[in-house]
Amino acid sequence: MAARCLGRGVGRLLGGLRGVGVRALAAPRLWSSASAPAAPPGSYQERIALAAREPAAFWGPLARDALVWDTPYHTVSDCDFRSGRISWFLGGQLNVSVNCLDQHVQKSPESIALIWERDEPGTEVKITYRELLETTCRLANTLKRYGVRRGDRVAIYMPVSPLAVAAMLACARIGAIHNVIFAGFSVGSLAGRINDAQCKVVITFNQGLRGGRVVQLKKIVDEAIKVCPSVQHVLVAHRTDNKVHMGDLDISLEQEMAKEEPVCAPESMGSEDTLFLLYTSGSTGKPKGLVHTQAGYLLYAALTHRLVFDYRPGDVFGCVADIGWITGHSYVVYGPLCNGATSVLFESTPVYPDAGRYWETVQRLKINQFYGAPTAYRLLLKFEDSWVKKYDRSSLRTLGSVGEPINHEAWEWLHTVVGDGRCTLVDTWWQTETGGICISPRPSEEGAEILPCMAMRPLFGIVPVLMDEKGNILEGGDVSGALCLSQAWPGMARTIYGDHQRFLDAYFEAYPGYYFTGDGAYRTEKGYYEITGRMDDVINISGHRLGTAEIEDAMADHPAVPETAVIGYPHDIKGEAAFAFVVLKDDVGDVDVVVKELRSVVADKIAKYAVPDQVLVVKRLPKTRSGKVMRRLLRKIVMGRAQDLGDTTTLEDPGVIMEILSAYQEYKDKLGGAK
Repeated sequence: MAARCLGRGVGRLLGGLRGVGVRALAAPRLWSSASAPAAPPGSYQERIALAAREPAAFWGPLARDALVWDTPYHTVSDCDFRSGRISWFLGGQLNVSVNCLDQHVQKSPESIALIWERDEPGTEVKITYRELLETTCRLANTLKRYGVRRGDRVAIYMPVSPLAVAAMLACARIGAIHNVIFAGFSVGSLAGRINDAQCKVVITFNQGLRGGRVVQLKKIVDEAIKVCPSVQHVLVAHRTDNKVHMGDLDISLEQEMAKEEPVCAPESMGSEDTLFLLYTSGSTGKPKGLVHTQAGYLLYAALTHRLVFDYRPGDVFGCVADIGWITGHSYVVYGPLCNGATSVLFESTPVYPDAGRYWETVQRLKINQFYGAPTAYRLLLKFEDSWVKKYDRSSLRTLGSVGEPINHEAWEWLHTVVGDGRCTLVDTWWQTETGGICISPRPSEEGAEILPCMAMRPLFGIVPVLMDEKGNILEGGDVSGALCLSQAWPGMARTIYGDHQRFLDAYFEAYPGYYFTGDGAYRTEKGYYEITGRMDDVINISGHRLGTAEIEDAMADHPAVPETAVIGYPHDIKGEAAFAFVVLKDDVGDVDVVVKELRSVVADKIAKYAVPDQVLVVKRLPKTRSGKVMRRLLRKIVMGRAQDLGDTTTLEDPGVIMEILSAYQEYKDKLGGAK
């Protein structure tokens, strides 16, 4: 039904556009190429060596030939990690939406850009490159009519949908900066990100649909913007037919888009102009608005999409990530669309309506590459293999894992059950900060081995270094240390929005002259890399990085809570979960009520996935004489390693350990009794 294509109104809008060509595509650009990005000729080892030894010789010709430029660049790069200076393709000008849309419409307007796999299986919608360009232009013109100009920030609080993709590309087209905010975030998290970026406009849906449930997006936006003075307009699209309250700032997006022309002249942007902000958690309570720029990010996303997944023209690429995360930005939107691919937008959940949803979708859409998270794989392997095997998965060629290190059981299940032992499996390591995949089993020499649960090989231009605790470089194999990267690459973030000093402190202070990833890694004798996990106060819950300080700050707002300490611990489904140690005031009456309120506070202020799985009330926390909480001791207690606490000489009072051990044992006994 056309009325459901992109939400009720936009579906009608696109229905009316069928058969209507774009009247004035952007003029042909200099240095355009008919081919998607491909690495320079030579063997894998030769190309790796060239990118490390002479970055300009590797990236310069690649950028010139792979991207559509208005003005060619004059300098390939100007980078210095010691000062935090990162610049690529200086002097060049281009438009990202032209690279993702116009160039493909000129060649093949009716090729499929997006397949929207909606919440209900069997109701997918296919969007051509022409339709996506027209929708993008109408939305861009609407933004301009409501005062959005080059450099303005636009918040996008929308679930996975073609209109959300069009909103991102519309911002790129007019030079606005998009700030996509995960549609599962709470009022407080949404407001904080809007305010930090000083967003002028918010784009949202009336409601969202996920796993058969309705999500009240507009209500959350209404509450958030009460404390967001920068917001001038809220553009509301409609995913359902249900009416929602429309206030003074609210505008019906479909109605306004219908008034606009399907043509919008693209803004010519400098290579280092900001394309988008994306917020990620750090070891402090305040999320970091990472800044990604135009040309370098797009080139890196497109190149890694093609090479890591063995993307070939005509493939259907299925990344099931949400667009609110960097994976969705790079491997649902920008990488695939720059390559002219067909990209799947997955609106639902892995188990709706049943545990076969992913594989039924693979069969129906004939997906060639499937990219998902270990959290989902661990969830699904608990069901019978029949949920996988009842569907035809012969179209699959590459399987991917993203978000956190994958465990052996999930890797083997994915390889043998889902892939029938015949698919390439790539366990990818990268971050919001890196912009794209940095370490992965592919690309490689043809037929090179793939070892389970290892990211293995650095991508072109990625030069890993392992450091010991004193900042010395660890040479050779069979060593573990802090994972650093020794030279810049085009896709990496340039700064933290409004706080470059925090950017320097977070990534370049610990090991001067190197980018510190925050992760630890092991390097084998053969030089392969295995990621061993976070080294700072950040935990990875279901693939979502979350600073422990964020959870602590939320809980500390409760009037009965003077102190908290949150750690991560292993979880068989989520990978990691949060464990909160809470100190309460002496006059607290019902402890269980307070704990329940604390869980609710975290859900309201951050998101439901951030709620600690375990909350233990203790009399005090283990602190050094300078007042620093020793979270590593709490982590060892929870991990059952209380006999191996290491150096405790800096504790203000060593007796606190026995207190916490006693409370923890009582807590475990109580849980055991409840079961």
